[in-house]
This record gives sequence, structure tokens and C-alpha cells, in this order.
Amino acid sequence: MRKPYLLFLGEATHFSQAKTAFGLRDWAPESCVGQWSLPGCAVTLELAEMNPAQAAAKGAGSLLIGIAPVGGRVSESWIPSLFAGIEAGLDIVSGMHTSLADIPGLADAAKARGVRLVDVRRPPENLPTGTGRKRSGKRLLTVGTDCALGKKYTALALTKALRDRGVDADFRASGQTGILIAGSGIPMDAVVADFTAGAAECLSPDAAPAHWDIVEGQGSLFHPAYAGVTLGLVHGSQPDAMVLCHDPYRTHIIAAPDFPTPSLKVAIKQYEEAAQLTNPDARVVGISFNTSALSDAERSKLFADTESELGLPCFDPLKTSMTAVVDRMLA
Repeated sequence: MRKPYLLFLGEATHFSQAKTAFGLRDWAPESCVGQWSLPGCAVTLELAEMNPAQAAAKGAGSLLIGIAPVGGRVSESWIPSLFAGIEAGLDIVSGMHTSLADIPGLADAAKARGVRLVDVRRPPENLPTGTGRKRSGKRLLTVGTDCALGKKYTALALTKALRDRGVDADFRASGQTGILIAGSGIPMDAVVADFTAGAAECLSPDAAPAHWDIVEGQGSLFHPAYAGVTLGLVHGSQPDAMVLCHDPYRTHIIAAPDFPTPSLKVAIKQYEEAAQLTNPDARVVGISFNTSALSDAERSKLFADTESELGLPCFDPLKTSMTAVVDRMLA
């Protein structure tokens, strides 16, 4: 993909709708030249605001759709912006379920301008079904009490912490944002259901005995829409360890107010039971909290209370040390 990117925010009204844009800003800032918002947008990346022509003049190579609405469909209101990106000579990069080539006239415009349409959310062809075969190497999977609460950030931060300790480790991306950051991966939510476990096995193949694959989690076992994606990833990644991600202020599943967020004890029990189908030794080794809304004192109390209750190390991947959870992984 041609870099740097102009990150398109459309009319996003909440940061959770712009996970892709925030992920790239935080983990690949050198690849981001600016942001482009439409009227009504209430989200900012705190990057320079510019349109495609201005971004092209700054050296941008692609207009990247940085928002991911429920269902992953390209909104009709965005289409003029995509044509504007093409007119400015930018490739269009999308992580939506909607194929860019299916938007009337877009492929012809791209061809005439000599630019590309890049759909990231396209799984490889001929994926196998899962086998459950024990693979060499070590694996950690990030899991969650809900969606959009830090599984990707936790996986990226753990990968860095392991490498800083001299451990051979790779981040394995399972969603469009992770793939854009890592440059490879499999978009698990676009895989046909029969092949999700097999895709997860392909995502994290046999490795050296001391090597760790840190697999980015997707969805949640407790989400009425996305639990199926999560379960296939749990079975196929065959994790030796899991880190449970949680937002302490979230009382119900996102976009599903009739489904309360489970307790940490319940979530740990159900994730371990699910994972032990393909790895009897699978265990949760730590709790990753999103503490962005907490003071330092509130964070310290939350960690102390949780560690006392569960006997597991707690951390915030963007704010605190990860030494204790890495020690537990490697023990």
C-alpha cells in the first residue's frame, strides 16, 4: 500500500467508530499525513485536517477509510469523498466488508486515474477447516468481556514488551486495523464460519519452541452478534495463555443494552473452558484494563482490588508496566 495515509473519518460521532484511524495514528504514526472529516464529525485524531488534494501535495499515497461502522458497509455519504481521493491521485484503502469495486463507477474512475482500490478485509482463498493438531511454539490470545476495549492495543504492547525482554515474538493480526499496522494477517470476521478455526491455525503456524505468537483477539464470547468469530479464533489459535481485556466502566455489551457485561470471574471461567478444547493447558494470565477515564489513585485501587480477588496481574497497556504479566507468561 502506498504511504503515507490520509485518514478518512467521515461523520464519526464516537471514538469507537474510528478504531482503525486511532490504531494507525498510535502504532504507525509515521504512515499518517493527516485526517479528513466530513460535516458532523465529532472525532479528532489531533492530526492536520486536509482534503485529498492537499494531502497529495503533502506526499500522501492513499486515502484510508479510518472508520468501521457496525456491519462494515461503506456509507452512501462517503462515496463522493472516495471519488475525490481518486481525482487527487490517491489509492483508496478500505477495511470495510463492502468491496470498493462494487461501488458503481469507482473502479472505472480508479483505472482512468491510474490508482488502486485496496480491500484489506478479504481473507485468503482455500482456507482449511480446523484440525486441533497441537502446534509447536507458544501462543497468547487477547480476549475480552466485550468488543472495542483494547485487545489489539494489548497484543501490540505485549509483543513489544516481549521483544524488549529479548523474547522472539510476533504480532498476529486478525482484523483490518491490525493488518494495516502489521502488513499481514487474516481478517477473521470475513472468513466463512466453517473455516474460522482453520484460518486461526494458519495465522499462527508451527514455530520454534521458545517463540511466542501474540494473536490479536476479535469480538467477545459474550457479544450476541460476534461470539462465533471469537470462538473460532479461540479454538484455532490454541492459546497457551490469554489476557482478558476489560473496560471497568462498561455495564453492558456495546450496541446490545439488554446484555450486561460479565464479571471478570465469569469471563475467565468461560474463556478457559472454551480454549481447553484444543489446548488443555490454556489459562488466563492477566487482566488488561482500559483505565483512560480513571485517575492514578483510582487505577491503583482497581488493580489492587482485582489482583487480590483473582490472583492475576493487572495493567493498562498504554499507561503501566507489563513486567508482571510477561513474567507470568514466561514462567
